[in-house]
Amino acid sequence: MTNTIKGEAPLAPQTPGDFGKPLSGWRRRIYTIIFEADTRAGRQFDVFVVVAILLSIFVVVIGSVPRIERSIGAQLTLIEWGFTILFTAEYIARLCCVRRPARYALSFFGIIDLLSILPTYFSLFVPEASAFLDIRILRLLRIFRILKLTLYVAEYVRLGQALRASGRKILIFLSVVLMAVLIFGTIMYVVEGPENGFTSIPIAMYWAAVTMTTVGYGDITPYTTLGRFIASFMMLLGWGVLAVPTGIVTAEMTSQRLSQKPTTRTCEACLSEGHEADAHYCKDCGEPLPVYRHD
Repeated sequence: MTNTIKGEAPLAPQTPGDFGKPLSGWRRRIYTIIFEADTRAGRQFDVFVVVAILLSIFVVVIGSVPRIERSIGAQLTLIEWGFTILFTAEYIARLCCVRRPARYALSFFGIIDLLSILPTYFSLFVPEASAFLDIRILRLLRIFRILKLTLYVAEYVRLGQALRASGRKILIFLSVVLMAVLIFGTIMYVVEGPENGFTSIPIAMYWAAVTMTTVGYGDITPYTTLGRFIASFMMLLGWGVLAVPTGIVTAEMTSQRLSQKPTTRTCEACLSEGHEADAHYCKDCGEPLPVYRHD
């Protein structure tokens, strides 16, 4: 928990620095705790919120079991409201401690924060007798809280950065896979024909995708010798296909690990963030940086 998203969020359209760090006062102290993870208070806050998120998800999951809902449903409702109030207070604190609250509210994590608390409040205004299914859907939306973990766990950040950096390579790889699915699906449509279940090229492409990904549902199978030979070839090809995107992302994560990671240090002159741990001057304005301390 030493270097989370609070200066390098790849999954969001903005970083915390874009929301505006307060210059002084209580807002700056709260900002430091909530958004800057390289302080002891920031790390403790991260751990607390992560535990709260996991517990709240656990409550939602066990609440979906009818037997548990009948026995301790009232207690689970009280616990759920406790978590909702906690996350509401966190959301309000985030809006209050930044200079551009609207920008944070419209950011990726701002929307996730809002989605994690709104369903509980919405359920107050939906009559249970006539809209029970609607309430169940609103309860399921609380699972969005799990996405808040990406705001606090550094590994999510590094994985997101690796996926983002590997995006073009993965897209090219997927295009090759789609071409292979189209070609082999068309071949199987010609070889097997409608009498063996390959009634159209889209159906044959579905079979090709299932076979190449080694899922193998078995709802459509080849019967001819040539068709089985093609299917065997695609199964073997599928092993290599599955390894390619894994290797791309792993190589990107390795290259990022070898590079020096930025911290959540903030320049007091221009308020830019993401400076490296051994930096002495701001990379944007050139002003001296405060001494970096992990604790």
